[in-house]
Amino acid sequence: MITVFTPSFADDDNSNAQNLTVKEVVSRLNPARFRVMMLAAGRLDERIATRANTRILRWRKRANTARIIWQLLADIPDVYFFPREGPLDLAFLTLRRRLKLKTALVTYVVSGGLESGARPLLFRAIREGDIAVGNSRYMTAVAGKLGGRDLHTIYDGIDRRYYYAKYGSKAEREKRRVLFAGSFRHYKRAELMIREAVKFPAWEFRLAGGGEEELACRRLVEASGCQNVRFLGHLTASELGEEMRGAEIFFHPSEIEGHPQVLGQAAACGLPCVARNTYAPDYVIDGTTGMLGGSDDELSGALARLIGDEDLRRRMSSAAVEHAAKFNWDDLAEEWSQVFERALNERQNQRRQRLS
Repeated sequence: MITVFTPSFADDDNSNAQNLTVKEVVSRLNPARFRVMMLAAGRLDERIATRANTRILRWRKRANTARIIWQLLADIPDVYFFPREGPLDLAFLTLRRRLKLKTALVTYVVSGGLESGARPLLFRAIREGDIAVGNSRYMTAVAGKLGGRDLHTIYDGIDRRYYYAKYGSKAEREKRRVLFAGSFRHYKRAELMIREAVKFPAWEFRLAGGGEEELACRRLVEASGCQNVRFLGHLTASELGEEMRGAEIFFHPSEIEGHPQVLGQAAACGLPCVARNTYAPDYVIDGTTGMLGGSDDELSGALARLIGDEDLRRRMSSAAVEHAAKFNWDDLAEEWSQVFERALNERQNQRRQRLS
């Protein structure tokens, strides 16, 4: 049996994208083959709580790094999966190198903007990893440029409990809504939704999420005088799925990304997506399931074209649903199983070579 540790949280209400990914993978790993250790601070996801051969390391208010490191040294994992950028990761990577631990390191590369050089611990995890996995072809290429070895691409899947298409009457389909979902950070460019709303007063522009730029966006709405913008606040996965099924277009003007899951979720709900081509999202096939652009003007033009062409929206909607079906969590979890086995075998071979 292979023991996998991941510094990810199994809490039911933890909606961080990276934790959501790990919960989907862990819940599908064969418990007869994989023993899993992960973190939790509150009530567990039911799928993790009922999974056999699963050990939960509790996250407390203080002294977590020292306590969990002690537990990991007493029960050394075969695989360290998805290192983050905190003191726990730094401590374990340091001990792994100094003590020559048996643990294989599988680094999952999901974040954009890595080329800036501002994230040294993630760079280290990529370089020292036995396997580096990108969540898109673009992120895999980035990992290779940063020194990653044994490169693989494994996408994030789509949770079909919440994200699926549902076509009703013509009136239900044509709600004339454009949807944005994400954190209100500067690089997400939520303000572009409001600038577009001014151009299309017959359409409703709805923004889900929150963050430090929300107040500036609300002020921009007041200054523009437009009456067709709605702020939805933070939504649960179920609520976001409902919003997506009530919209016609998904607008994602963010400038810095890895491979945003929200684009796959929107596609599964039948939404043509408008997004940037700078991070080459594989969830969107440019010109078929949505449109990609490299500038604000190109995104604006793509949105205008979709708003003005009902037949194009309908064709792209059908194509998006078909494309999204490829991102199946059961298949992707099996790919992860194979990666864990490969990483462990490679680590064991390296140790044998050092001892011979």
